[in-house]
Amino acid sequence: MLKNSFSSLPMPPKAPESTAAPRRPRTTGSRRLRYYYYRFLRLQGSPQAIARGLAAGVFAGCFPIFGFQTLVGIAIAIPARGNKIAAAAGTWVSNPFTYVPIYFFNLRLGERLLGRPVDLTGLDGQAADFGTQLLNLGSDVVLTLFLGCAVSGLVLATLGYALGLWAIQRFQHSRRQRRRERKQAAMVNG
Repeated sequence: MLKNSFSSLPMPPKAPESTAAPRRPRTTGSRRLRYYYYRFLRLQGSPQAIARGLAAGVFAGCFPIFGFQTLVGIAIAIPARGNKIAAAAGTWVSNPFTYVPIYFFNLRLGERLLGRPVDLTGLDGQAADFGTQLLNLGSDVVLTLFLGCAVSGLVLATLGYALGLWAIQRFQHSRRQRRRERKQAAMVNG
């Protein structure tokens, strides 16, 4: 009896097959890098401020202060009136793939500047534990490394500023040019 009373009710409409949002296709690594490159170039602010932020981040990225490079880069960018997002991006000059070569170069540079070699017999080459191993070697090694980091950081920050300023100005100019061309084409066609 109950069965008959429910069968007379209208059935609700069927739900669509899939209500989930369509999945984005996976992007390749080069496409992702290009995306972040253009996103970096589209940062708001003057090209000089963005380039100053980039230079501050590159300088901080040359030091082996793992976990604090971004904070130091932003802290340097604030009094330099640089873009803080560009400063955070600039610290990516050092990453797990480049830690050991950069800091080895900086250590050798510090040795050359001071004119004395450093004993590295306590290092075993593990990149994850590199900072702790350096601290265990003593203050002489750390000071030598930081001197090399400061010098290479100044050089790379200067190059980063110049290249960043050039790239940002070029990108912004071409972007303004494309907007003008589209506006003129719209006026002609419209």
